[in-house]
Amino acid sequence: MSTKTSTRPKAKSKAHNQRAEFIFRSLATAAGATIVAAIALIALFLLIRAVPSVMANESNFFTSTEFDVRDADNLHFGIRDLFMVTVLSSVFALLIAVPIGVGIALCLTQYAPKVLARPFAILVDLLAAVPSIVFGLWGFLVLAPQLAPVQEFLNDKLGWLFLFSDGNVTIAGGGTIFVAGVVLAVMILPIITSVSREVFNLTPKAHIEAAQALGATKWEVVRMTVLPYGRSGMIAGSMLGLGRALGETIAVLIVLRTAAQAGHWSLFDGGFTFASKIASAAAEFNEALPTGAYIAAGFVLFALTFVVNALARLAAGGKVNA
Repeated sequence: MSTKTSTRPKAKSKAHNQRAEFIFRSLATAAGATIVAAIALIALFLLIRAVPSVMANESNFFTSTEFDVRDADNLHFGIRDLFMVTVLSSVFALLIAVPIGVGIALCLTQYAPKVLARPFAILVDLLAAVPSIVFGLWGFLVLAPQLAPVQEFLNDKLGWLFLFSDGNVTIAGGGTIFVAGVVLAVMILPIITSVSREVFNLTPKAHIEAAQALGATKWEVVRMTVLPYGRSGMIAGSMLGLGRALGETIAVLIVLRTAAQAGHWSLFDGGFTFASKIASAAAEFNEALPTGAYIAAGFVLFALTFVVNALARLAAGGKVNA
Protein backbone atom coordinates (compact mmCIF):
# COMPACT_ATOMS: atom_id res chain seq x y z
CA MET A 1 0.00 0.00 0.00
CA SER A 2 2.78 2.40 0.91
CA THR A 3 4.61 1.58 -2.32
CA LYS A 4 1.61 2.59 -4.43
CA THR A 5 1.20 5.81 -2.43
CA SER A 6 4.86 6.82 -2.93
CA THR A 7 4.79 6.21 -6.68
CA ARG A 8 1.72 8.39 -7.29
CA PRO A 9 3.43 11.72 -6.44
CA LYS A 10 6.37 10.77 -8.67
CA ALA A 11 4.04 9.96 -11.56
CA LYS A 12 2.16 13.25 -11.10
CA SER A 13 5.44 15.17 -10.90
CA LYS A 14 6.71 13.53 -14.08
CA ALA A 15 3.46 14.30 -15.93
CA HIS A 16 3.64 17.91 -14.71
CA ASN A 17 7.23 18.25 -15.91
CA GLN A 18 6.31 16.82 -19.29
CA ARG A 19 3.46 19.30 -19.70
CA ALA A 20 5.74 22.17 -18.69
CA GLU A 21 8.38 20.97 -21.14
CA PHE A 22 5.80 20.76 -23.92
CA ILE A 23 4.49 24.27 -23.21
CA PHE A 24 7.97 25.75 -23.06
CA ARG A 25 9.05 23.97 -26.24
CA SER A 26 5.91 25.17 -28.03
CA LEU A 27 6.45 28.79 -26.93
CA ALA A 28 10.11 28.71 -27.94
CA THR A 29 9.23 27.21 -31.33
CA ALA A 30 6.51 29.82 -31.85
CA ALA A 31 8.94 32.62 -31.00
CA GLY A 32 11.48 31.29 -33.52
CA ALA A 33 8.79 30.77 -36.16
CA THR A 34 7.60 34.36 -35.65
CA ILE A 35 10.99 35.72 -36.68
CA VAL A 36 11.15 33.44 -39.73
CA ALA A 37 7.58 34.37 -40.70
CA ALA A 38 8.31 38.09 -40.32
CA ILE A 39 11.36 37.86 -42.58
CA ALA A 40 9.43 35.82 -45.15
CA LEU A 41 6.51 38.29 -45.12
CA ILE A 42 8.85 41.26 -45.56
CA ALA A 43 10.54 39.55 -48.51
CA LEU A 44 7.14 38.64 -50.01
CA PHE A 45 5.84 42.20 -49.64
CA LEU A 46 8.92 43.66 -51.30
CA LEU A 47 8.76 41.12 -54.10
CA ILE A 48 5.07 41.66 -54.83
CA ARG A 49 5.47 45.45 -54.96
CA ALA A 50 8.68 45.32 -57.00
CA VAL A 51 7.77 42.84 -59.76
CA PRO A 52 5.33 45.12 -61.70
CA SER A 53 7.89 47.92 -61.83
CA VAL A 54 10.70 45.59 -62.90
CA MET A 55 8.47 44.19 -65.64
CA ALA A 56 7.68 47.72 -66.85
CA ASN A 57 11.34 48.79 -66.73
CA GLU A 58 12.78 49.83 -70.10
CA SER A 59 16.39 49.34 -68.95
CA ASN A 60 18.31 46.39 -67.58
CA PHE A 61 17.66 46.29 -63.86
CA PHE A 62 21.07 44.83 -62.98
CA THR A 63 23.42 46.62 -65.39
CA SER A 64 21.88 50.01 -66.07
CA THR A 65 23.44 53.09 -64.44
CA GLU A 66 20.43 55.39 -64.78
CA PHE A 67 17.60 55.68 -62.28
CA ASP A 68 14.85 57.79 -63.84
CA VAL A 69 11.32 57.01 -62.67
CA ARG A 70 9.75 60.45 -63.05
CA ASP A 71 7.54 59.23 -65.87
CA ALA A 72 5.46 56.27 -64.74
CA ASP A 73 4.90 55.26 -68.38
CA ASN A 74 8.60 55.27 -69.24
CA LEU A 75 10.63 53.78 -66.41
CA HIS A 76 14.41 53.52 -66.73
CA PHE A 77 16.20 52.29 -63.64
CA GLY A 78 19.09 50.02 -62.70
CA ILE A 79 21.06 49.17 -59.58
CA ARG A 80 24.63 48.89 -60.87
CA ASP A 81 25.86 52.18 -59.40
CA LEU A 82 23.80 51.73 -56.23
CA PHE A 83 25.35 48.32 -55.70
CA MET A 84 28.84 49.64 -56.38
CA VAL A 85 28.63 52.57 -53.96
CA THR A 86 26.96 50.47 -51.25
CA VAL A 87 29.48 47.65 -51.36
CA LEU A 88 32.55 49.86 -51.79
CA SER A 89 31.71 52.22 -48.92
CA SER A 90 30.71 49.38 -46.57
CA VAL A 91 33.73 47.18 -47.28
CA PHE A 92 36.08 50.16 -46.98
CA ALA A 93 34.49 51.03 -43.62
CA LEU A 94 34.89 47.43 -42.48
CA LEU A 95 38.58 47.37 -43.44
CA ILE A 96 39.15 50.44 -41.28
CA ALA A 97 36.95 49.52 -38.33
CA VAL A 98 37.82 45.85 -37.77
CA PRO A 99 41.55 46.25 -36.94
CA ILE A 100 40.85 49.30 -34.77
CA GLY A 101 37.88 47.70 -33.02
CA VAL A 102 39.68 44.44 -32.30
CA GLY A 103 42.73 46.38 -31.13
CA ILE A 104 40.62 48.44 -28.72
CA ALA A 105 38.93 45.28 -27.44
CA LEU A 106 42.31 43.60 -26.82
CA CYS A 107 43.63 46.70 -25.08
CA LEU A 108 40.61 46.92 -22.78
CA THR A 109 40.56 43.22 -21.88
CA GLN A 110 44.23 42.25 -21.84
CA TYR A 111 46.39 45.32 -21.26
CA ALA A 112 44.53 48.23 -19.66
CA PRO A 113 44.00 48.23 -15.88
CA LYS A 114 40.39 47.76 -14.83
CA VAL A 115 40.25 51.26 -13.37
CA LEU A 116 40.75 52.71 -16.86
CA ALA A 117 39.22 49.92 -18.94
CA ARG A 118 35.66 50.29 -17.65
CA PRO A 119 35.18 54.05 -18.22
CA PHE A 120 36.94 53.85 -21.58
CA ALA A 121 34.67 50.96 -22.63
CA ILE A 122 31.62 53.04 -21.67
CA LEU A 123 32.98 55.94 -23.71
CA VAL A 124 33.38 53.73 -26.79
CA ASP A 125 29.89 52.29 -26.35
CA LEU A 126 28.44 55.80 -26.17
CA LEU A 127 29.42 56.29 -29.82
CA ALA A 128 26.53 53.96 -30.71
CA ALA A 129 24.10 56.46 -29.15
CA VAL A 130 25.14 59.34 -31.41
CA PRO A 131 22.39 59.99 -34.03
CA SER A 132 23.21 59.26 -37.64
CA ILE A 133 22.50 62.84 -38.70
CA VAL A 134 25.20 64.08 -36.33
CA PHE A 135 27.73 61.73 -37.91
CA GLY A 136 26.61 62.94 -41.34
CA LEU A 137 27.00 66.61 -40.51
CA TRP A 138 30.37 65.96 -38.88
CA GLY A 139 31.53 64.00 -41.91
CA PHE A 140 30.40 66.63 -44.42
CA LEU A 141 31.36 69.82 -42.58
CA VAL A 142 34.46 68.72 -40.65
CA LEU A 143 35.90 65.46 -41.91
CA ALA A 144 35.58 65.98 -45.68
CA PRO A 145 37.73 69.17 -45.77
CA GLN A 146 40.32 67.57 -43.46
CA LEU A 147 40.56 64.43 -45.60
CA ALA A 148 40.84 66.32 -48.89
CA PRO A 149 44.69 66.50 -48.74
CA VAL A 150 44.85 62.77 -47.95
CA GLN A 151 42.63 61.96 -50.92
CA GLU A 152 44.65 64.20 -53.21
CA PHE A 153 47.87 62.52 -52.05
CA LEU A 154 46.47 59.04 -52.69
CA ASN A 155 45.18 60.12 -56.07
CA ASP A 156 48.54 61.62 -56.99
CA LYS A 157 50.59 58.59 -55.91
CA LEU A 158 48.16 55.73 -56.61
CA GLY A 159 45.93 57.22 -59.27
CA TRP A 160 46.96 54.50 -61.70
CA LEU A 161 44.96 52.06 -59.52
CA PHE A 162 41.21 52.14 -60.18
CA LEU A 163 40.40 52.44 -56.46
CA PHE A 164 42.17 55.79 -56.24
CA SER A 165 41.36 57.21 -59.66
CA ASP A 166 39.52 60.54 -59.52
CA GLY A 167 37.68 60.17 -62.86
CA ASN A 168 35.46 63.22 -63.23
CA VAL A 169 35.28 63.96 -59.49
CA THR A 170 36.68 67.07 -57.84
CA ILE A 171 38.02 65.65 -54.61
CA ALA A 172 38.10 68.95 -52.77
CA GLY A 173 34.53 69.78 -53.77
CA GLY A 174 32.67 67.58 -51.29
CA GLY A 175 32.19 64.16 -49.83
CA THR A 176 33.28 60.99 -51.60
CA ILE A 177 32.97 57.28 -50.93
CA PHE A 178 36.31 57.59 -49.13
CA VAL A 179 34.86 60.09 -46.64
CA ALA A 180 31.62 58.12 -46.34
CA GLY A 181 33.63 54.98 -45.57
CA VAL A 182 35.53 56.73 -42.77
CA VAL A 183 32.26 58.01 -41.29
CA LEU A 184 30.73 54.53 -41.48
CA ALA A 185 33.84 53.07 -39.86
CA VAL A 186 33.38 55.36 -36.85
CA MET A 187 29.69 54.44 -36.70
CA ILE A 188 30.25 50.66 -36.67
CA LEU A 189 33.29 50.79 -34.38
CA PRO A 190 31.26 50.45 -31.13
CA ILE A 191 29.50 47.32 -32.44
CA ILE A 192 32.73 45.53 -33.37
CA THR A 193 34.49 46.63 -30.20
CA SER A 194 31.65 45.65 -27.90
CA VAL A 195 31.14 42.16 -29.32
CA SER A 196 34.88 41.45 -29.50
CA ARG A 197 35.41 42.68 -25.94
CA GLU A 198 32.69 40.43 -24.55
CA VAL A 199 34.08 37.39 -26.37
CA PHE A 200 37.66 38.08 -25.28
CA ASN A 201 36.48 38.36 -21.67
CA LEU A 202 35.06 34.84 -21.93
CA THR A 203 38.43 33.25 -22.71
CA PRO A 204 38.92 30.46 -20.12
CA LYS A 205 41.40 31.50 -17.43
CA ALA A 206 42.88 28.00 -17.52
CA HIS A 207 43.97 28.51 -21.14
CA ILE A 208 45.63 31.81 -20.31
CA GLU A 209 47.34 30.45 -17.21
CA ALA A 210 48.56 27.39 -19.11
CA ALA A 211 50.17 29.60 -21.76
CA GLN A 212 51.77 31.77 -19.07
CA ALA A 213 53.08 28.68 -17.30
CA LEU A 214 54.86 27.69 -20.50
CA GLY A 215 56.66 31.04 -20.48
CA ALA A 216 54.59 32.78 -23.15
CA THR A 217 54.79 36.55 -23.42
CA LYS A 218 51.66 38.70 -23.27
CA TRP A 219 51.40 38.84 -27.05
CA GLU A 220 51.92 35.09 -27.33
CA VAL A 221 49.15 34.53 -24.79
CA VAL A 222 46.83 36.74 -26.85
CA ARG A 223 47.84 35.05 -30.10
CA MET A 224 47.57 31.46 -28.84
CA THR A 225 44.52 31.68 -26.54
CA VAL A 226 42.48 34.89 -26.76
CA LEU A 227 42.32 35.40 -30.52
CA PRO A 228 41.55 31.75 -31.43
CA TYR A 229 38.86 31.55 -28.76
CA GLY A 230 37.24 34.82 -29.84
CA ARG A 231 37.51 34.28 -33.61
CA SER A 232 33.84 33.50 -34.15
CA GLY A 233 32.85 36.49 -32.02
CA MET A 234 35.09 38.80 -34.04
CA ILE A 235 33.50 37.57 -37.26
CA ALA A 236 30.02 37.99 -35.81
CA GLY A 237 30.78 41.52 -34.62
CA SER A 238 32.30 42.44 -37.96
CA MET A 239 29.24 41.21 -39.83
CA LEU A 240 26.92 43.09 -37.50
CA GLY A 241 28.93 46.20 -38.30
CA LEU A 242 28.80 45.43 -42.01
CA GLY A 243 25.03 45.08 -41.80
CA ARG A 244 24.83 48.49 -40.14
CA ALA A 245 27.04 50.01 -42.82
CA LEU A 246 25.06 48.47 -45.69
CA GLY A 247 21.80 49.92 -44.38
CA GLU A 248 23.00 53.30 -43.15
CA THR A 249 20.95 56.10 -44.69
CA ILE A 250 21.09 59.66 -43.39
CA ALA A 251 24.83 59.95 -42.71
CA VAL A 252 25.73 58.63 -46.17
CA LEU A 253 23.08 60.80 -47.82
CA ILE A 254 24.52 63.95 -46.23
CA VAL A 255 28.16 63.09 -46.98
CA LEU A 256 27.63 62.09 -50.62
CA ARG A 257 24.94 64.58 -51.57
CA THR A 258 27.28 67.04 -53.32
CA ALA A 259 29.63 64.51 -54.89
CA ALA A 260 29.60 63.52 -58.54
CA GLN A 261 27.82 60.38 -59.64
CA ALA A 262 29.47 56.99 -59.51
CA GLY A 263 31.25 55.90 -62.65
CA HIS A 264 33.69 53.17 -61.71
CA TRP A 265 35.01 51.32 -58.66
CA SER A 266 36.85 54.28 -57.17
CA LEU A 267 36.89 55.52 -53.59
CA PHE A 268 36.71 59.05 -54.95
CA ASP A 269 33.35 58.55 -56.67
CA GLY A 270 30.08 59.83 -55.28
CA GLY A 271 26.51 58.79 -55.90
CA PHE A 272 23.96 56.98 -53.77
CA THR A 273 23.78 53.78 -51.79
CA PHE A 274 20.61 51.68 -51.85
CA ALA A 275 19.39 53.15 -48.57
CA SER A 276 20.27 56.77 -49.29
CA LYS A 277 18.67 56.60 -52.76
CA ILE A 278 15.40 55.35 -51.30
CA ALA A 279 15.46 57.95 -48.52
CA SER A 280 16.19 60.79 -50.93
CA ALA A 281 12.99 60.05 -52.88
CA ALA A 282 10.68 59.09 -49.99
CA ALA A 283 8.58 62.21 -50.43
CA GLU A 284 7.73 61.19 -54.02
CA PHE A 285 6.20 57.80 -53.23
CA ASN A 286 2.77 58.61 -54.60
CA GLU A 287 2.54 56.37 -57.70
CA ALA A 288 2.69 52.58 -57.69
CA LEU A 289 5.17 51.91 -60.49
CA PRO A 290 7.79 54.57 -59.62
CA THR A 291 7.54 53.58 -55.96
CA GLY A 292 7.97 49.94 -56.96
CA ALA A 293 11.30 50.82 -58.56
CA TYR A 294 12.65 51.95 -55.19
CA ILE A 295 11.10 48.93 -53.51
CA ALA A 296 12.95 46.74 -56.00
CA ALA A 297 16.21 48.41 -54.94
CA GLY A 298 15.22 47.82 -51.32
CA PHE A 299 14.62 44.15 -52.05
CA VAL A 300 18.14 43.82 -53.46
CA LEU A 301 19.54 45.47 -50.33
CA PHE A 302 17.45 43.09 -48.20
CA ALA A 303 18.78 40.08 -50.10
CA LEU A 304 22.36 41.38 -49.98
CA THR A 305 22.24 41.84 -46.22
CA PHE A 306 20.66 38.40 -45.76
CA VAL A 307 23.32 36.69 -47.88
CA VAL A 308 26.19 38.51 -46.14
CA ASN A 309 24.95 37.50 -42.69
CA ALA A 310 24.33 33.90 -43.81
CA LEU A 311 27.86 33.62 -45.21
CA ALA A 312 29.27 35.16 -42.04
CA ARG A 313 27.40 32.62 -39.96
CA LEU A 314 28.84 29.80 -42.02
CA ALA A 315 32.33 31.27 -41.81
CA ALA A 316 32.10 31.68 -38.04
CA GLY A 317 30.85 28.12 -37.64
CA GLY A 318 33.63 26.80 -39.86
CA LYS A 319 36.26 28.60 -37.83
CA VAL A 320 34.94 27.24 -34.57
CA ASN A 321 34.73 23.70 -35.85
CA ALA A 322 38.22 23.91 -37.24
